[in-house]
Amino acid sequence: MKTLCLITLFLFLAALANAQQVDIDGLKDVFKAKPVKFNGGISAGSMYYNGSGNTGRQPFTWYLQGNANANILGKVNLPFSFNFTNAGAGFSYPVMPNRLSLHPTYKWISAHIGDVNMSFSPYTLNGHQFRGGGVDLSFNGPLKLSAMAGRLQKAVAYDSANKNALPAYKRMGYGIKTVYEKKWWKAGINAFYAKDNANSLAYQPDSLQIYPQQNLAIAYELGLKPVKGMELSAELASSAITRDTRTNNIKEEVATGDGLMKKLINGNSSTTVYQAFKGQLNYTFLKSTIGVGYERVNPGYTTLGAYYFNSDLENITVNLAQSLFSNKANIAVNVGSQRDNLNGQKESATRRLVGSVNLNYMPVERLQTSASYSSFQTYMNIRPQFDYINNVSPIQNFDTLNFTQLSQNASLNVNYITRRDEVQNQYLNVNATFQDASDEQGGVVGKGNSSQFYNLATAYGFLFLQKGLSVTLAYNVSYNTIARNDFITQGPTVSANAKLFQKKLTTGFSSSYNTSAAQGNRQNSVLSVRFNAAYTLLKKHNINCSLINQYRTVVNKEHTKDLTGTLGYSFAF
Repeated sequence: MKTLCLITLFLFLAALANAQQVDIDGLKDVFKAKPVKFNGGISAGSMYYNGSGNTGRQPFTWYLQGNANANILGKVNLPFSFNFTNAGAGFSYPVMPNRLSLHPTYKWISAHIGDVNMSFSPYTLNGHQFRGGGVDLSFNGPLKLSAMAGRLQKAVAYDSANKNALPAYKRMGYGIKTVYEKKWWKAGINAFYAKDNANSLAYQPDSLQIYPQQNLAIAYELGLKPVKGMELSAELASSAITRDTRTNNIKEEVATGDGLMKKLINGNSSTTVYQAFKGQLNYTFLKSTIGVGYERVNPGYTTLGAYYFNSDLENITVNLAQSLFSNKANIAVNVGSQRDNLNGQKESATRRLVGSVNLNYMPVERLQTSASYSSFQTYMNIRPQFDYINNVSPIQNFDTLNFTQLSQNASLNVNYITRRDEVQNQYLNVNATFQDASDEQGGVVGKGNSSQFYNLATAYGFLFLQKGLSVTLAYNVSYNTIARNDFITQGPTVSANAKLFQKKLTTGFSSSYNTSAAQGNRQNSVLSVRFNAAYTLLKKHNINCSLINQYRTVVNKEHTKDLTGTLGYSFAF
């Protein structure tokens, strides 16, 4: 009986294939769900507006909207919705799925059928969706095996009337990964192969520089735990790309290095082989953790098993974490460096330096503090063409062609619980942030090439537990400089929220007053008063209303005021 139901379910979902994605993770869970389940809701409301701040706004608007959804076996959704307003109406109807993903599992076997994706390595197959099948085998032992096969890309014919839709060849892909893992070490290898069908397009778009390609990417991984607390991992990858499979083959006689990859892929004169390497060392001892990482990806490295890939980079990272004062404090430090132009053939070279420090300290249970600082620096060295044209002395300095971008961020947060008992809780929160950005040229930061931002927010809160009432008093100050101008915005805020009538009625009130100034001269001020309430009836009915009143004064302009009120009702089933 279960087999018959499974077959029926598969045929039903296959027959629906038409516009949304269906992803079934475990077929055994399907039989526990209801065959068909309906849910949705309906809501209606109106909005009243009276003011001078927005002259084009209608004084009265209303809406009626609803949605319903039929859920089949807990996996397939068929939604329907409608909306009516005094500005128009709209409908949306159910659409059947056009992508089907099945993920049946049985003990140590997991299958992936339909429109699915798998990942072997960042340098080979990494999340690329394909239409086909895959399998993960987690044997009762140290060996694990994964494999896939399917269509990575369907053929798209050239359309001269649609310049945005680029043509594409049909592309098939195949991959396999195996890992052998023991307690103190592991080793693995994975390979991915993809090839375009050169005959899948009647018109071959060579003029758009789109050619049938093929790719073979192989990655080797190794992990070691030589001593307790130490972990060492490394991955070495090679990727052979043939840019045009129609080019006459040039056989390679060498069976090592790049020649081996070209021989395996049956490459030609348009085949290029790239390498990538990544290593990581982490060591944990006592209450400390230190790590060092290195990654190098050769210029041009790519794989057809990923949608996007960064190449021509070298990354060096160092991280340190330490617990202090009997675990009351934790500090983490991260430092990294990245550079490109590894082969020295670009017209400009870029180096990035990143450093960050994070500190958490809780001396007592009621006091929590955290602080962070990060610095980001990008250095760009442009090689002047003047050198090559006029044969200028290579030792001459061209500082004006060297650019440095500097960015700093710092934050401090303090939260102190001043009172905590069965009747009332009180707390004080202070948050300060700082951001700085500047452009340096020739070792000098020019006027107008820097900006700073400072923000200080303070809040004191009261929570009356038995009454379900909370009150917050806050004050916020923001100061920023952009180029040669400075601005400051500040003001207080008071808010209160309460739950009444056995928490069926939720009410809220807030008021804020903010002023803004530029170059020390006041520019505008805004006074806002807000009120909202919502009442829940029989768990499924909700009535809500809100009122917003705002007064705005602007220098050398007429004062404006806006009053907005809303009233709504909603029902969920």
